[in-house]
Amino acid sequence: MLHRLLFFLLTATLIWSCQPSSSSSEQTAYPDQITETTPTEAAEDTVTETRARVKEKEMYENTNRMVWQKPEMILSMLGDLDNKTVADIGAGTGFFAKRLTEKAEKVIAIDIDQRFLNYIDSIKVLEMDETAAQRLETRLASPTHPNLEPEEADVIMIVNTFMYIRDKDAYLRTLRKCLSDNGLLMIVDFKRKRTDIGPPSTIRLPLYRLEEMMYEAGYQSIKTNDTALDYQYIITAQK
Repeated sequence: MLHRLLFFLLTATLIWSCQPSSSSSEQTAYPDQITETTPTEAAEDTVTETRARVKEKEMYENTNRMVWQKPEMILSMLGDLDNKTVADIGAGTGFFAKRLTEKAEKVIAIDIDQRFLNYIDSIKVLEMDETAAQRLETRLASPTHPNLEPEEADVIMIVNTFMYIRDKDAYLRTLRKCLSDNGLLMIVDFKRKRTDIGPPSTIRLPLYRLEEMMYEAGYQSIKTNDTALDYQYIITAQK
């Protein structure tokens, strides 16, 4: 009964948070410090605290993302994930992480904001079955390091996030160390052109530049695809 009530409150808050603010003075206040919480406590905190942050980062959720993001097609490009560990960097609300639990042995949802991880933990409690929830781990990272151990991940995917990383060359080298032998890195990001959805084109990284950066970082078998998605390109490479 408690889980149903929490789920109802979570859904109601989602609908509310997607509506435009009626006044610039209507701002949500957040604590300066983030305290550790259990998954159940995180579910309750999420209702009152997290949704405005979710709206801030995951603005795409209210734009028919299932249509233009084509998550199943993207996941199919990762190949067979049986017995593999997949790291989803910049996991946000868990759009991909939750789907990955149906395919991989272990999924590590990584973000630099603890509140997004609290939200994913609440999804584990309220929406996912026990088996899938046990496959999904949330992990806090820093802007400069994904908080992965050497060779910990067989697959690393970064969607709608890589453009925001400051030292991209160093981060790519770090990711390569975190991949197992012949591990796969996939980056999905917005094309460097005007699109109906996405961040300003001025901050987007051109595909050709990312491709060169990956070669320079030592990746092999680099493949690019800028036609499968309307707004984004896909690039994959092996360690």
